[in-house]
Amino acid sequence: QVQLVESGGGEVQAGGSLRLSCEASSRTFYHLGWFRRVPGKEREFVASCTWNGDPLKIADSVKGRFHMSRDPMSRYHNKNTVYLEMNMLTSDDTAIYYCAAGPSITTSDTFRDWLYWGQGTQVTVSS
Repeated sequence: QVQLVESGGGEVQAGGSLRLSCEASSRTFYHLGWFRRVPGKEREFVASCTWNGDPLKIADSVKGRFHMSRDPMSRYHNKNTVYLEMNMLTSDDTAIYYCAAGPSITTSDTFRDWLYWGQGTQVTVSS
């Protein structure tokens, strides 16, 4: 019903930037979000927006450095591309980043409230 495919991960030096992409296919207008996970910890909320790209929430740990947006060329209602622009990266940002889709009634930053997940993309920040 919902397909999420992330891309854009990789290795970058501290202070650098990366942009992650999430291609979403869905017949329902879900909210879209980014989470990240490091080994031994639960998935941590990063940012979320509506299907149309209106911002919902962003984690304090990345506020001012990360920005979530929607591709303005996403013209088809059941297909969407959202980005996570990450700047001033530090080693604490090293994680697997996941794109998620959740019900449009929620603004939750708890991973258990989100329904669909991509396969994840690794981001490694070296110092």
